[in-house]
Amino acid sequence: MIKYDRLWITLKKKNISQYKLIKDYGIDKSQLQRLRKNMIVKTLIINRLCTILNCQIEDIMEFVPDDEKL
Repeated sequence: MIKYDRLWITLKKKNISQYKLIKDYGIDKSQLQRLRKNMIVKTLIINRLCTILNCQIEDIMEFVPDDEKL
């Protein structure tokens, strides 16, 4: 499972609010909601967030293995 918990930590470190992402950078509210729920988001959004936050992808997301065996 891909988790976006690191995004919220990075936002706080960079002192950028979700409101600022929406108003100043044009990130859609529905995309932030999807990120909050660890749902699928387009790589375009991940790319934009990395650009806005001037960070690496691992500062936004992480892979956590599912308990299920494949």
